[in-house]
Amino acid sequence: MRALVVDHAAPGRLALGTVADPVPGPDEVLVRTTAISINYGELPTNTGAAEGVVPGWDAAGVVERSASGGRGPQPGDRVVTRGRSGGWAELRAVHVDELAVLPDAVGFTTAAALPVAGVTALQALRAVGVRPGLRVVVTGASGGVGRFAVQLARLAGAEVYALVGSAARGEGLAALGADHVLTGAAEIEGPVDAVLDNVGGPLLSELLGHLAPEGVVASVGTASGQPTPIHPYQLVPNRLTLRGVKLGEGIGHDLAHLVQLVADGRLDASVDRVADWSEAGELATALVNREVRGKAVLTLG
Repeated sequence: MRALVVDHAAPGRLALGTVADPVPGPDEVLVRTTAISINYGELPTNTGAAEGVVPGWDAAGVVERSASGGRGPQPGDRVVTRGRSGGWAELRAVHVDELAVLPDAVGFTTAAALPVAGVTALQALRAVGVRPGLRVVVTGASGGVGRFAVQLARLAGAEVYALVGSAARGEGLAALGADHVLTGAAEIEGPVDAVLDNVGGPLLSELLGHLAPEGVVASVGTASGQPTPIHPYQLVPNRLTLRGVKLGEGIGHDLAHLVQLVADGRLDASVDRVADWSEAGELATALVNREVRGKAVLTLG
């Protein structure tokens, strides 16, 4: 089958190649891929993946072979999937607990944007106890996780502070549900209850000073690439909680929830760029250069 493989001499270190078809396990379905999305954290430029490896967390397509164990969707079902790797290929073997069946109202391009970014945002907000009236700061709000977090926090009734690197990056966030679109922590008026942090670095340290007593930080990324200067005693006076959030196994239920929100018109996947997978290197480079607002999706031509 054809697949995007790590090629350190190619643009974005990605190139189309040929690899062996996957062999599904007893609780895995075989999916014919139609669309994939690119996440910053899985790019070969960031992971140092070996030559010839097939990356890929997010993919959507049609079930070609059901799981031999009898669980999960059947051939012909449209699905969106998440795996640890191997998604950027014509065929993917994926566990039945890592997918959701798509209703007709949700297309493959939209669905492919949902798994890692959308479920990360959902689980991070759950970790900070999102609820009506909670004052939540989302850093890196113009990115994939950030845009989902803004919308999901607003749907939960929270007051949302969207923090971005520039005014241009903040365009469209108010329409997605942000009550305040800011370019720095100093612009926050009054204490906030929670932070969903995609950026890390000095910004996270600064935000600790804006948290109300019993405030919570969910750290999901360090897009700044800078060290985060935190002294442990910064957490003590207001009894703050700092916790890391990383997707575990079995996200199918949460993924199905997001799919339904999209189908109901309550969640926008914020797909900013769509290209054929032959342009993967160029699109990956654009993502690294912060030229993408939201999600980048590739279709398999």
